[in-house]
Amino acid sequence: MYKLAFYGKGGIGKSTTVSNIAAALAQKGMKVLQIGCDPKADSTMLLLHGEEKRPVIDLLREKKEQTTLEEMITEGYAGVLCVEAGGPKPGLGCAGRGIIAAMEYLHRKKAIETYQPDVILFDVLGDVVCGGFSMPIREGYADQVFILTSGEAMSIHAAKNIALAVDTFQERGYATLGGVIVNKRNVRHEEENIAQLCEDIQSEVVGTLERSELVQDADEMKKTVIEAFPDSPEAQGYRDLADAVLKAADKQNALREK
Repeated sequence: MYKLAFYGKGGIGKSTTVSNIAAALAQKGMKVLQIGCDPKADSTMLLLHGEEKRPVIDLLREKKEQTTLEEMITEGYAGVLCVEAGGPKPGLGCAGRGIIAAMEYLHRKKAIETYQPDVILFDVLGDVVCGGFSMPIREGYADQVFILTSGEAMSIHAAKNIALAVDTFQERGYATLGGVIVNKRNVRHEEENIAQLCEDIQSEVVGTLERSELVQDADEMKKTVIEAFPDSPEAQGYRDLADAVLKAADKQNALREK
């Protein structure tokens, strides 16, 4: 089973990227579980054609221990299993606690044993790697972390902070850094900035997504690019990225076993 967490600066296109990776892997015949770890609960909307998935934390507030797996998990495009952790209303409580509560309840309900996914993808809010937001890379929930970034200064800064946090967790036996995914913004010196980032955090680029209006077109259709424009170069780019991510995960797993 592949257990992969995706982090990156807010607005970098993380949910779009993760959803397209999920769709690409599902089309290959893999059973995929995507868990959105954001209070906005919008990670899986493209897979659900714009439908708002009821967050686990809301279900737990309403039904507590009576909440069923069927209520928490919804099947989306290509059979991808969709979960949204959710969080408190803005200004009320800690957003990270929603992730903790959701993960613990899914564990108690034996969600993984029941659905037996081949791949679990965690789409984690922004560049926060503390408290509940670090939950996916603790306790064995995820084995590798992939950082999404562009060559923009703030995105690079966030990527460095995430890598530092992952390095700290790795020392405790938790998830390792699988690599960097570049979502290009076509800014000045982008390639040089990415190269310097990889040198600084001792990692490598596993895949690059070119900037394209077609991605925005698919978003407006409330679909992944894989579904909306399956024959496009952009869709093939996501398929190639999905393969590269699994290859990088295999490489990290092999290193851990040595």
